[in-house]
Amino acid sequence: MTSSLRSDGDRKSPSRRAQPSRQRDAFFDNAKYLAIVLVGVGHAWGQILDGNRTVEALYRVLYTFHMPAFIIISGYFSRSFDLSPKRVKRLITGVAVPYLVFEVAYTLHRRVSEDPQSDFSLLDPTYLLWFLCALFVWRLTTPIWQTVRWPLPIALGIAALASVTPTVDNDLNMQRVLQFLPCFVLGLLLRPEHFQLVRRRAVRIWSVPVVAAALVVGWWSVPRMETGWFYRNAAVQDTGGPWWSGPVLTLALFGCSVVLSACFFAWVPGRRMWFTALGAGTIYGYLLHGFLVKEGSYTGWFQHSFLDTPLGEIGLTVLGATVITLLCTKPVQRVMRYVVEPRMDWAFKRDPGDAARGREKRDKDGGGARETSAEATAPNGSGEKVPV
Repeated sequence: MTSSLRSDGDRKSPSRRAQPSRQRDAFFDNAKYLAIVLVGVGHAWGQILDGNRTVEALYRVLYTFHMPAFIIISGYFSRSFDLSPKRVKRLITGVAVPYLVFEVAYTLHRRVSEDPQSDFSLLDPTYLLWFLCALFVWRLTTPIWQTVRWPLPIALGIAALASVTPTVDNDLNMQRVLQFLPCFVLGLLLRPEHFQLVRRRAVRIWSVPVVAAALVVGWWSVPRMETGWFYRNAAVQDTGGPWWSGPVLTLALFGCSVVLSACFFAWVPGRRMWFTALGAGTIYGYLLHGFLVKEGSYTGWFQHSFLDTPLGEIGLTVLGATVITLLCTKPVQRVMRYVVEPRMDWAFKRDPGDAARGREKRDKDGGGARETSAEATAPNGSGEKVPV
């Protein structure tokens, strides 16, 4: 059991109760790493879908849960967001600034590799950058979801309405922002005990036939359902389907996402593994691997006939997982931290509350020192020293 889920009643470690561990939770770092590996694998598979029913069936099952699982974790760790200066600063430096930097970088990359006339557009996220736009919006709305009485039904209603509203255009990829919103809100509502619940042995066992059934449904759906639905980036009218299918598919996909995400979490190890430390660098792997995928697309790497063979498909899967693993490592984090997680203290006003808390702490420390001095020197008339 990880440190954050350990019972306070453990009598064998009283010192840990007095001084709670600040170590990262291995379970969530493992989950983030495994989820980001699946993102990289999914982007690799997305380049070889044409005419390959097996890969497309796997791809659809993967796209049903891998981003929802990642978004659920993002929501879970956004529960404390409260629009305070400290957290707003972190939102800007950790989400908004990387989005601006990488949007420019991806556009320049496309200009060099494919289209010299490619336009800069900060409102139309390139490729995988939609997630940063979505995370920025979701976190800003966190106080709303923590205030309303029925946050998840409201979020599902908004997602269903978005699925039948073609006027929600591509600015900031708002269709995805709204259609994935219930996953983020679900994360806000979860508590440690919910993750303990899905990690039980019974859930682990039942997840095997559930995933097998999902693969069968994925295989069945290939000739019968648009792959675009799994991206959740368009209204039903844009796919030519009847209007009522939008809300139905939105609710069905959400239900499938939750079930398969639970199966995923059930198999995530809770102990420290060789890849646990990589969970802290998943944003690096996410933002950087897109350059390689795009370069391969621009230059025709993925058109090689070898990738149409089973050995080629397996090799591409292993390559995708390996590349994104390397991009999450400490050396990459050290080199890229200045653009992915910049401090930018120069750009922000000093929080008056921090200064006040600092003065209060200094006063308290000074008062404690004076009390200690008085305790050591006050006589009681018998030659002993007593506290006053």
